[in-house]
Amino acid sequence: MRGNHLVREARRRAGITQTELADRVGTTQSAIARLERGHGHPTMQRISELVEACGLELQVRLVPAEDHDWSMVARNSMLDSDERVARALAGIRLAEAVRDAGVRSRAAAAAG
Repeated sequence: MRGNHLVREARRRAGITQTELADRVGTTQSAIARLERGHGHPTMQRISELVEACGLELQVRLVPAEDHDWSMVARNSMLDSDERVARALAGIRLAEAVRDAGVRSRAAAAAG
């Protein structure tokens, strides 16, 4: 996630306007708007300051890369077209069953 997205998300979670955030950190609303649009290259320190001004804490972690999607692509590329269609249809049936269970659950909750 880019810094501009982090600042915008933090501000929205805090329920404050760009002007309110600008006032908290001693800058202008237009500077916050430019940053949120992705103009400029704020430092991690500046992004952290803006996020903290929203009452949140920015935490940065290093985690192993997720290659699950690519391994699925590699496995699926080895299937013939009939097997791929069968798996897609099974996925659709599963999604429909989950949706229907949710509808039944909401109806039961509303009735009882």
